[in-house]
Amino acid sequence: MGDSKNNSSSIAKFIAGSALAAGGFFAAKKLVSSFNKFRLSGKVVLITGGSRGLGLVLARHFADEGAKVAICARSVDELQRASEDLAGRTTHFLAVPCDVTDQQQVQNMIEQISKEMGNIDVLINNASIIQMGPMESMTYEDYEAAMKTHFWGPFYTMNEVLPDMIGMGGGRIVNIVSIGGKLSFPHLLPYTTSKYALSGLSEGMAAELKKYNINITTVYPGFMRTGSPMNIDVKGQYQKEYAWFKISDSLPVLSMDVDKAAQKIIEAMKKGKKTITLTIPAKIAIAAHGISPGFIISFFDLINNLLPEMKGGHKAKKGYESASKYSSTFLSKKTDEAENYTLQKNNSDSI
Repeated sequence: MGDSKNNSSSIAKFIAGSALAAGGFFAAKKLVSSFNKFRLSGKVVLITGGSRGLGLVLARHFADEGAKVAICARSVDELQRASEDLAGRTTHFLAVPCDVTDQQQVQNMIEQISKEMGNIDVLINNASIIQMGPMESMTYEDYEAAMKTHFWGPFYTMNEVLPDMIGMGGGRIVNIVSIGGKLSFPHLLPYTTSKYALSGLSEGMAAELKKYNINITTVYPGFMRTGSPMNIDVKGQYQKEYAWFKISDSLPVLSMDVDKAAQKIIEAMKKGKKTITLTIPAKIAIAAHGISPGFIISFFDLINNLLPEMKGGHKAKKGYESASKYSSTFLSKKTDEAENYTLQKNNSDSI
């Protein structure tokens, strides 16, 4: 009887000791991680497509953490508005007009930022365009524009900053891809095709650049409430196409608040995570595709049958030009709010 009690006591002590040891291990690991975490104060951060939407929200967060923030976009007016926004948070910012699809403009921009702010420590490739409509409505030019923006743009910026990052002994790069870089949605073919290309480039470079202490984080967002629908290029049945996209972008279950998304992206970058997928629906969809891609393709086939057929013009209209009563309901309220928050304007883009 006494031996039984002694054995029970020994087991209890062993379990308690193991629990304490495990707790100590994880606490120590967390402490070490906090010391090793990439700190932003004084770092130079470049955000492409930074004049509005997710890019501007990221710029706000970086500025709040003491970084020197450079943003670029094609529109001078957009950059001016974004500069006024950032001026209330920091004096260490720079807004540079640049079309990232033009290699020479990218080279000139990087040189200007390096001269005025110092070498770039963090690059955020965020510039994006969205063309939506049936496959029959898309042209060669649509695919070329998407590839120039989503593949060649990030390729140019990464190759321009890499020599300095290698010379400094490291750096951080974040490529904002999309769930469209893992799943090819109907009515978004130029977008998803080019995002697949960026996904491959980003993940491949992440493996090859680790030896230089350069961490690349590939981000796969689902729908985000950035206010972007009003600036997409719509073809086919304009009003119906715009309505389904805007409503999907607004629904809380499907979409994520842009501030929350920005925080998660920055945290992943600091920790040097290889990839991060935002929103639970995106995680589920990507996992399902990994298990049974045929099932997902069949599911999208069903979705495609519900989407508007090819009618109307091949000429693109902006989202705001395609607005109707169908896209202006309580279901799209969240996107309307996001448009105001992220300085979305109806006459320009973020490339």
